[in-house]
Amino acid sequence: MNILYCGNEKMEDGLLISILSLLKNTKQTLNIYIMTAFIQTNGKNYYPLSEATVNFLDNQAKKVNPKNSVTRLDLTNLFNEQRPTANMGTIFTPYCMLRLYADLCPSLPDKILYLDIDVICRKDFRSFYNQDISKNEVVGVADYYGKWIFKHKKGHFSYMNSGVLLMNLGLIKQTQLLRRCRDLCRTKRMFMPDQSAINKLAVTKRIVPRRFNEQRRLHRNTVFQHFTTSFRLFPWIHTLTVKPWQVDDVHDKLKLHEYDDVLSEYQYLKPQMEGLK
Repeated sequence: MNILYCGNEKMEDGLLISILSLLKNTKQTLNIYIMTAFIQTNGKNYYPLSEATVNFLDNQAKKVNPKNSVTRLDLTNLFNEQRPTANMGTIFTPYCMLRLYADLCPSLPDKILYLDIDVICRKDFRSFYNQDISKNEVVGVADYYGKWIFKHKKGHFSYMNSGVLLMNLGLIKQTQLLRRCRDLCRTKRMFMPDQSAINKLAVTKRIVPRRFNEQRRLHRNTVFQHFTTSFRLFPWIHTLTVKPWQVDDVHDKLKLHEYDDVLSEYQYLKPQMEGLK
């Protein structure tokens, strides 16, 4: 199975946790690709994920299955050649748009599962990955909040969350979906640029049940849990953002212990990974 992440040097904790969760829940060979880049915007520098960190992640993957691999893809030149200029100053880092360059990477296979780094795998995901997507550009789950705001003209929930996307790069290259998304991000400022562009321009997307990208609360059938910002009503109306690497907050604020084995392994490996710097 082919997996795609995007990240810079600040995102290594999330990458480690997410990859460990994948390794726990499948015996299938994993070909993991991480797109990274050096990006400058508004006087701020974003540094790419180091080769040493990727080698560390690759070693961890191979301990589970010697055929597993973690590969680093440096997109600095590609990104600078086609900068999403209208969206370089949003509240989201430019790295959220790196996935829109996947069609320009010849080493990426036609079928690949994109995951945000704050996604944890809870169950075997072969049934999701192995579904037939020959006629679909992307497959994903409706955005928990966005689905109520952006509705399909027929009333169906079709506004997709971009944190878990099963992508058909072969078809995408034919329809030029990602090229058109990059063009839109270059010319039109949007709140969530990559997600907005994909939802606006994808013609053959498919919405699947929320268990494949649970953005709210853990359920018995959850396969992937996405640690997004949520609204809470008690004891007052407020937003709550807890990421997997904030282990104490996962326990205390979310009251969640489902992933303690993965998080314990992360805490054990984290100093070794940091020692590479």
